[in-house]
Amino acid sequence: MSAMFRSLNGYNYRVWSAGAIVSNVGTWMQRTAQDWLVLTELTHNNGVAVGIVMALQFGPQLLLLPITGYAADHLDRRKLLMATQAAMGILGLALGIMTVTGVVQLWHVYVFALLLGIVAAFDAPARQTFVSELVTGPNLSNAVALNSASFNVARMIGPAVAGVLTAVVGAGWVFMLNAASFAAVLISLRMLRIHELNREPRAPKKRGGLVEGFRYVSTRPDIMVILVMVFLIGTFGLNFPIFISTMSVSVFHQGAGEFGVISSIMAIGSVAGALLSARRAKPRAALLFAGAALFGFGCALAAIMPNYWLFAIALILVGIAAQTLMTTANGTVQMATDPAVRGRVMAIYMAIFMGGTPIGAPIVGWVADAFGPRWALGVGAASGIAAGLVGVFYLVKYRNLRIEFSSWRVRLTFDDPTDAKEAIAADEAAIVKA
Repeated sequence: MSAMFRSLNGYNYRVWSAGAIVSNVGTWMQRTAQDWLVLTELTHNNGVAVGIVMALQFGPQLLLLPITGYAADHLDRRKLLMATQAAMGILGLALGIMTVTGVVQLWHVYVFALLLGIVAAFDAPARQTFVSELVTGPNLSNAVALNSASFNVARMIGPAVAGVLTAVVGAGWVFMLNAASFAAVLISLRMLRIHELNREPRAPKKRGGLVEGFRYVSTRPDIMVILVMVFLIGTFGLNFPIFISTMSVSVFHQGAGEFGVISSIMAIGSVAGALLSARRAKPRAALLFAGAALFGFGCALAAIMPNYWLFAIALILVGIAAQTLMTTANGTVQMATDPAVRGRVMAIYMAIFMGGTPIGAPIVGWVADAFGPRWALGVGAASGIAAGLVGVFYLVKYRNLRIEFSSWRVRLTFDDPTDAKEAIAADEAAIVKA
């Protein structure tokens, strides 16, 4: 098997991936249908309402941080995932029934978004760290990248299917199909070879466990800079349900089918970014900072596109940049973190990544309503530029960034430790020197 897909050599990861991609397709179908339902049927093209749904869905990641990280580090992750995946399937089924029967109202969607957010707050850190039980050693970063690729292949398929089905049979049936898709991941979890799982020593149960996670992160500038960059882009940049829905409806005056198609087109870039990351033996800092800058440029380019298809092409670039950035960030944090605190650190990572949405989504939605969707994309562009500048500051202070001239060409070079241990030593030395 090629280096790009080397993690699939293992039985457990193969089974997990097969179930996950089916479930991910259903998840993207529901997200697309839900945004369309809120934007066009329950409101009159109200971007703020879409932002509120996103805030309720992702806010619990931040609010429940003290217990979700604890759960990921101390509970059986496989059993925890079975519980969370089953709960999300039940919620999708209930919302589907209410929508099909015609009783759904906007506040119902808000309630279901909040409940789904609570369940997802426990699911996300457990799912992220569960990969280290399926794949070990140098293949871990490859598995993280393939997870992202799977998620974005589903993102390419799900919205297009949801757009067609929403136009033909309505959003309610899309929600029901999503509920059924969770059976795939539950079956895959049951089929895993338990004796082949890489069970890492669990952290001792004691008070202040989450504080220990924050204390660990505070001593790691390499992780801190990633968290700041992820916060900026996750809060103000990764609001694509608002960007794409408002641009499609308000600027280009497209229907449900075209809305689903353009979401899938963006996923082409996301899949490409994830697969390119999977080819690399390990995540590189340069890609993290370049991805942030490219994301800002891509959002700015998308904002000025004059028609639907040019906007779609610009979104491919945005997808490549966003996925390169996020896959590199996720892999770097997981590989550089002590296994004993990995669950808590990933809970902090996911809380910052998704927990910023309650702040950013309503703001971006308001900008879209008050000034237009193009200005909302401008906010996303600014977040990418700001994250890139944070990365430059880190490289100057901790990685000895320097400008070199060679053969009339300007080159930027910096110290790039070859593994996590060297990164820790370099950052600790930089702290002492500072």
